Amino acid sequence: VQLQASGGGLVQAGGSLKLSCAASGSAFRRYAVGWFRQAPGKEYEFVAAVHRNSDNGLYADSVKGRFTISRDNTENTVYLQMNNLKPEDTAVYGCAASNTIILSSLRRRSLYASWGRGTLVTVSS
Repeated sequence: VQLQASGGGLVQAGGSLKLSCAASGSAFRRYAVGWFRQAPGKEYEFVAAVHRNSDNGLYADSVKGRFTISRDNTENTVYLQMNNLKPEDTAVYGCAASNTIILSSLRRRSLYASWGRGTLVTVSS
């Protein structure tokens, strides 16, 4: 499966953005999908993941309560709704697919393959 992230942009603190991760291929529903981000000069950071069969989501503590991950298997797309954005959310956001079925394991970047090109989110203060 190949993934492509989109929807990034420039937004003021407190604003919202909705990212999309579009997948090609009919096997999309077999994969969990995760979002990671990388700020300038920093390591990759797990953001959120969604199980392959439902909207059961896993979130980093830093985004819990502000971000919501969901998927539409009919559209082969996973969404990341980001509300109440903060300057520290500024990063390149990327999505990837994993065939791991244990939701709690999806924080681990090593379990993902099929990384798509990221999209830049900039939050101004």
